[in-house]
Amino acid sequence: MLVTISTTVDPATDLGFLLHKHPEKVQSFPVTAGKAHVFYPEATARRCTAALLLDVDPIALVRSARGQAAESSTLGQYVNDRPYAASSMLAVALSKVFKTAMAGRCDARPQLAAAPVPLDLHVPALPCRGGPALAGKLFAPLGWQVTASPVPLDPQFPGWGKSPYVDLRLAGRLRLAEALNHLYVLLPVLDDAKHYWVSTDEVDKLVRAGRGWLAAHPERDLITGRYLAHQAGMQTAALARLAEVDDSSADAIDNAIDEPQVTEEPERAQPLAEVRISAVLDVLRDAGARSVADLGCGDGRLLVSLLDDATFTRIVGTDVSSRALELAARRLARMPERQRDRAELFQSSLVYRDARLTGFDAAVLMEVIEHVDPPRLTALARTVFGFAAAATVVVTTPNAEHNARYPGLAPGTFRHRDHRFEWTRPQFRDWAASVAATFGYTVWFLPVGPEDATAGPPTQMAVFRRTDTGQADR
Repeated sequence: MLVTISTTVDPATDLGFLLHKHPEKVQSFPVTAGKAHVFYPEATARRCTAALLLDVDPIALVRSARGQAAESSTLGQYVNDRPYAASSMLAVALSKVFKTAMAGRCDARPQLAAAPVPLDLHVPALPCRGGPALAGKLFAPLGWQVTASPVPLDPQFPGWGKSPYVDLRLAGRLRLAEALNHLYVLLPVLDDAKHYWVSTDEVDKLVRAGRGWLAAHPERDLITGRYLAHQAGMQTAALARLAEVDDSSADAIDNAIDEPQVTEEPERAQPLAEVRISAVLDVLRDAGARSVADLGCGDGRLLVSLLDDATFTRIVGTDVSSRALELAARRLARMPERQRDRAELFQSSLVYRDARLTGFDAAVLMEVIEHVDPPRLTALARTVFGFAAAATVVVTTPNAEHNARYPGLAPGTFRHRDHRFEWTRPQFRDWAASVAATFGYTVWFLPVGPEDATAGPPTQMAVFRRTDTGQADR
């Protein structure tokens, strides 16, 4: 099995520094599945290509009792596609041979390792359980241009049809470490199989390789489920860990644990994050808002939905986290230029006045207040409602009463490690009513998500409408 990595960065031979493998040498490394060879089919200043060839020893695999569960017969243990088609074995080889590169370290070229570079990746034979379209769904949101061409069963006999394999080509401008981690996670996901025992250690590997991109991926649940061999307990743990290490995806665990509790068909349920965005958009449209400030925008999911609606002509996203703004910028960069030109991103704290936050028809704090220390909520209210003073302010926050409906959530714990509190419905109403009275707003409340007869909805929303357009700053 084979994967090639090409770049046209100037000079292209710096790829050797990034991979820690010299372009003029052929190097071999023993791995569990056999032997991995690294060589460079081309190495010029204009273009450089590194190839990783995994020479699988299927007989040794059988003798070591590895991979037997995947084969249904004794013959199948010896006659199979493992020496030829990319799989978890190639992912393991990547992690061993390019371990330092995957970590993003390069003492010789540190600036280059930290910068996006033009990359072309090629996997000639890849099992794709879900067809070529699935490859696009997994790689395109990460910034790749994806070409997944079906491989015929036999070119000499076209009537036999297509095989379950694709010829995968990826082109993009990313950090090399990101590219390698994408391959490491998604190769076994597309194959939907692992050729070794999946233990709890796999959660650590997934969290490490998925840091910074997996928590916000639209196919996050599919990726974690397949990578962890469809073991539900491990998947829940992985989603929780991903939410903890990526502060731009604060509600990732909410989405993961909400759905099975509110429907008998969880695989068809709309994720709570999508339900929440739809509810916010409905309120903004009803208010007639044209300019909107997304305060605490995180990775930019709401911003994308706002840009998809031409009703909103001026859109701003702010966050105190520079990492969150970086992810939001990457998400917006994948949109057409005419759309993303209506949006502006900048760093700002909601507990300090910022003149750039004034003059908006509406402001949104979606799953934000619970990340603020309670003593600082007074400053936040003064900034948002007293100084910025948008005509409409929408606030959503978890409903603590609904937590009892999550079996995976221990009593007394919060949905996310960074939450400083989670309010019951009466607590949220008391806070909102006090803010409204102090700053001259009326307020009403809406449920978000399927409503439990006793525990209420998973998310609660307050909609504030300013009663006096000349309301003074308090």
